[in-house]
Amino acid sequence: MIRFIIPLVTILLLVPPIMADAAMPGYSVAAQHEEENIVLYGKEMNDLYYDFKVDFKGAVFSRPFWINVTNPAYAPKIYYHDINRDNRNELIIILTRGYGTGVLDQEVYVFHLGTKRFKEVLVDSPLAIVNKNIRTSLSPSKAEISIGNKHYSFNVKKLNLLPETLFEEINLVSIINYEVKDHKLTATLHPQFSPGAFVGNIIITYEFRDNMYQAEKIEFKLENE
Repeated sequence: MIRFIIPLVTILLLVPPIMADAAMPGYSVAAQHEEENIVLYGKEMNDLYYDFKVDFKGAVFSRPFWINVTNPAYAPKIYYHDINRDNRNELIIILTRGYGTGVLDQEVYVFHLGTKRFKEVLVDSPLAIVNKNIRTSLSPSKAEISIGNKHYSFNVKKLNLLPETLFEEINLVSIINYEVKDHKLTATLHPQFSPGAFVGNIIITYEFRDNMYQAEKIEFKLENE
């Protein structure tokens, strides 16, 4: 089975573009970066865009399994920046698959651009980074978050939460917000003690290392910082 999977992954990650010569029948514009002539097209069904086409300056490649909600407030984000310090811009696309009270389901895709191919580069998931680097504990009176040798403690009673709404453990990954800041890819997590109860943000800053984007820095910041 493995010998069949590896070629499939290679095909998905290395996508030769085709040239666009007209608007795409049956597709809607999901997002665009007018300054750089980058357009995302998707078909619409049940409040979702699906079966995406990425028009990058006239060259088009397909991403049939991408989805994004059609709510304009959560439209796909397109960035075109040098985020790996190689003096060439990368294409970064952030999709929102779902949202709701205490939930934001986003995915990020990074492409290194060559003359004939768009190479998708893996981004380490925030869940994997959390599991490797962050320790938490939660009780009706106290919450703790540890990142490396830094430790943060909170008085849960001051939040005036109903005991029955308190989670068994701190939820770190129900809300993940990807952005590009200062030419760095970041993921911001919002630790939850109960639905709607947040204290501070965990910010993961990525760097390109060992042929993928991995955590360079993990910080905790209070809401007012």
